Amino acid sequence: MDSLTQIVLGAACGEIALGKKIGNKALLSGAIGGTIPDLDVFLGRFFYSNSIDQLMFHRGFMHSIPFAVIGAFFFGYIAYWLYNNGKRKDTTTRKDWIWLFLLSILTHPILDCFTPYGTQLFLPFSNYRVAFNNIAVADPLYTLPFLISLIILMFYRRGTSKRKWWLKAGIYVSSIYMVLTVFNKLYVDDVFEKSFENAGITYNRFTVQPSILNNVLWYGVAETKTDYKVGYYSILDKNSHVTDFISVPKNQELLDMSDLDLKKLTWFSNDYYNLTSLPNGEFRYNDLRYPLIKNDASSSSVFGFRLYKNGKRWEYKNDSDRFKDASPADLIESIWERMKGK
Repeated sequence: MDSLTQIVLGAACGEIALGKKIGNKALLSGAIGGTIPDLDVFLGRFFYSNSIDQLMFHRGFMHSIPFAVIGAFFFGYIAYWLYNNGKRKDTTTRKDWIWLFLLSILTHPILDCFTPYGTQLFLPFSNYRVAFNNIAVADPLYTLPFLISLIILMFYRRGTSKRKWWLKAGIYVSSIYMVLTVFNKLYVDDVFEKSFENAGITYNRFTVQPSILNNVLWYGVAETKTDYKVGYYSILDKNSHVTDFISVPKNQELLDMSDLDLKKLTWFSNDYYNLTSLPNGEFRYNDLRYPLIKNDASSSSVFGFRLYKNGKRWEYKNDSDRFKDASPADLIESIWERMKGK
């Protein structure tokens, strides 16, 4: 999920592990631990010169269970060595710090598993990407109550019952909301499946996930032999079916998708993608797991970029032109209006 959410969850893990002994310093340490896996965004630039390789590195090994175990010992030993001196000597143990970093690092990729982006939890043994698709990458209703509870918690002395109460409140409320999103996912999956059948759409497969910043408006895409069928459904809709579907052409024949770099991209988007030809030999790649910016523009995916050839290899760069006819603010406004139901 987004960085703020991972910081909040990491801070809560720090409080669980060492809050009674070191108070708010545990929150800070846990927040740092919760951020560590996402450092792969920056480290990928040092390890790889190709932008597609950098994209693949994110949510790779640094988001796996083996890394969480290795990282727990590595960062736990360093933190203990830095903390265990002067007046603080022997107030904590090495085991305390290892436990803190294990919790804060491991919960990061586990939380990411619930998003459409997913994560390769079992690397290097398997590159299977776990993605349950039940919560958006950023969802304020999950994050804000959790954050507020931790802010209040900071004003109580360590070891007090009030501090423990607010920690539990943050964890319980966020967890209950997460469970609710799972039930929403199961319900909306059924709605889309029946809606495809009612519309006479013969599909090979389909996927459903929440739109951005909420768990009320859901986006579904079905792959047919010739194109994709895209639709939206709000939990607040009066009828339990999707009424309108948008046809999105594949255009996958525009490029030789057997190229190794392009195969990485198709794996990344779970083969839900289409292509658009652009000037200067470039192409727009649209990851159709994510909503369209404009319903009447099939090449306007929220997550899309330009492909261009750099020597013998393909690279990608951000494509600001996808917001040419509709700004991010327009997208948020359209989502808000559609969330209200019809």
